Parts: sequence; structure tokens; C-alpha cells
Amino acid sequence: MIDDIRVDQAIFELRPDFAVLLMTAHGIENGPTDDRARAWLADASAQAVQTEKIDAWKDAYRAFGAKPQRTRPSVDALTRRLPLPEINQVVDAYNSISVKHCLPIGGEDLDAYVGPARLIRATGDEPSEEVLGAPEPGEVAWRDDTGVTCRIWNWRQGRRTRLTEETVNALFILERLEPMTLEELKVAGEELADLLTELSPGVRIASRILSGGN
Repeated sequence: MIDDIRVDQAIFELRPDFAVLLMTAHGIENGPTDDRARAWLADASAQAVQTEKIDAWKDAYRAFGAKPQRTRPSVDALTRRLPLPEINQVVDAYNSISVKHCLPIGGEDLDAYVGPARLIRATGDEPSEEVLGAPEPGEVAWRDDTGVTCRIWNWRQGRRTRLTEETVNALFILERLEPMTLEELKVAGEELADLLTELSPGVRIASRILSGGN
């Protein structure tokens, strides 16, 4: 699955500095927020907001016609909700890493996917859940064979693929723009893998980075 995920060349033409770390986690054990997850959320909520990284995402949104003051990049929306809300252990884990590194991260139920994930420039005809609405032509969006899974790059995820306490196999999407370095992207992925392993000692994790250079 992870080897089939792709980013269309049109995305790199829009933002040559874009890179995404893809991570699959098979055999996760999820559950309600506990004291361990609360500590992760509290530590992340105490971090200073790195506005230059958020500004880079706002610029990327404007480049394809989105209005980031109305449809905010996911990490911008998260940092405006501090202290971080409790969702469930796995979502708490990736939200804490997202805020710590000021890095958009999506968590997806891998078993809900039909075909591989791919990041596209939309035509506007892609099937989409009613809660998401139809993508605009030229919009950056994630999709699978069934339709859109996340609109406006990382603004809003659909219900079909969201992580729940019943999720067993997950896909995590860590999206980077400069000034974040590729090294920091890798570090964020390693930290997320550590938290997932703490939650689920038997989890099997694989990762891959896609960028304009590969």
C-alpha cells in the first residue's frame, strides 16, 4: 500500500519544497484518552507556536486560490485550540507531534481506503462526502478510488477514513514545507512512531518520504 501512494507532479510544480512522510501502522491499539496521552497533549500545548511554518502553509493555500483565514491549514487550526482537545489515544499522539513541530499531520483508517491515497490538483468533478463539499477546480486534495478523503490540502478530513477507537491499521500523512527541514520531518516521524509503539508494542510501522526529488 505505502509504495502505491503518490503525489501528482502538479503539486511539486505548485510548491517545489513540498515533501510528505507517509507512515503505515498495522496492529495499533487505540482507546479513550488516558493520563499518558494527556501528558503528551499538555507538553505540546506548552510549546511556542512557530508562526513562520504556519505562514508557509497559508502562502501555499493562497497559491491555489484557497483563503487560509477561512479554511485554515490543519496545524493553524490546532494551534488556535490550545490546550489541545482530547480525542482518543492515537489522535492525541499525532496531534501532539503536529503542534510540537508545527507540522500538518493526517491520521487515516487504512482499511477504509479503496485503492491508494494520492495528492492531486482537483478537476472539480471528484466524488466527495456531503460534509466536505465538492472540491474546486485546481484545489489541492487527497483522494482514493472512491473519492476525496481530505479537502484543501489538509484543511478538513472526511468521515469515511477518519481514525476511531476501532481502527487497527492506520496511515499517517506528515506534510512539510520550508522552512521545516527534511531532517526535522524525519525526526517528527520517528517521534510519532515512538508514541505509537508505546501505545501498541506489537505495531508494525513502515515509512516513506515523497518529494520533488524522488
